[in-house]
Amino acid sequence: MKIKKYKASSLQEAMKYIRKDLGQDAVILNSKVVYTGGFFGLFQKKNIEVIAGIDDDPDKRTKKIARIETSVERIQEQNTESSTSNETVHLLMEEMRGLKKLIQNVPQSGERIYPDELAVFENTLKRQGISDEIRTKIMSSVVEAFYLNKKEMDVDHLWDVIKKEVKNELSSISFHGMSNKKYINVIGPTGVGKTTTLAKLAAEMKIKQGKSIAFITTDTYRIAAIEQLKTYANILNAPVEVCYNAEDFIKAKTKLHSYDVVFIDTAGRNFMEQQYVKDLEKVIDFHHDMETFLVFSLTAKYEDMESIFEQFSTIPIHQFIFTKYDETSTRGAMLNLIMKTRIGCGYITNGQDVPDDIQKMDREKFVEWLLR
Repeated sequence: MKIKKYKASSLQEAMKYIRKDLGQDAVILNSKVVYTGGFFGLFQKKNIEVIAGIDDDPDKRTKKIARIETSVERIQEQNTESSTSNETVHLLMEEMRGLKKLIQNVPQSGERIYPDELAVFENTLKRQGISDEIRTKIMSSVVEAFYLNKKEMDVDHLWDVIKKEVKNELSSISFHGMSNKKYINVIGPTGVGKTTTLAKLAAEMKIKQGKSIAFITTDTYRIAAIEQLKTYANILNAPVEVCYNAEDFIKAKTKLHSYDVVFIDTAGRNFMEQQYVKDLEKVIDFHHDMETFLVFSLTAKYEDMESIFEQFSTIPIHQFIFTKYDETSTRGAMLNLIMKTRIGCGYITNGQDVPDDIQKMDREKFVEWLLR
């Protein structure tokens, strides 16, 4: 194993040096905050000292461990036969054992190693499905805070550091619910709960804000889809217009022009097929006074979310809605998708009850729900 020590102003900067010097497979063996320079203890400069290594060959690792064990044995033998001080021998043996432990504990997968106190946070973020890149950024701040204020860094404080770092990462991304657009449109793949979500949004607009509402549906593929929407519409005392093509859509908009807000329900199709998205664009005018929410289920794989977003990339997406929060304990895909697309989260739904089980998101609330 090749092991080197690096010193930089931050862990991110140190990682740049490490990747450039040792490559992408390098691992962090240890890191700590150090202070240099200064005058009589004042004006010292804070740096991060990182020990990194790369395992060139698993077979070599075994041979190195064997050589270390042999060296330790020789030191023990020499100690019994020479006048070398016990303290010197003890220090040498501790250093050798420490090196052996580092080599044994370096995973061949290239994963980073953190102190035991911090490993629990890294493992939690990993189990949540948060990507390697985002985890590295978050954990760099955790490591720095831990070594800088070690006495004060209990579990709650470290979680606060994580929340603060996530908020910083999201600082340039807008989080908002429905704005003042006349048309509110929800799109997304089949089975994510678009119609129920649309009913929740409509109920919020009518009950909480006192707006007059109406519905348009283009979901003519499912037998029960229209009846489901009509049931919600009857409860909310709102009209429903069914559209089969672009001409129907134009007529429906004209008919419902006097209503404050018109909610548009779309068909749940296999949107892995680009043709379905093109068909949707032929029927709906996504550009005129319309706000579009792309709906994802949190029970879906992140890779599928990425693919679906790519298929919808020709349509202006204003915010995401994540459904089925209550049906999974793994929610990191929300953060991954938002960070990649730079599109915020407008709402999260956590049940089937209309209109209760929906929460409007801002940046603060989103981070709380993400890290619950």
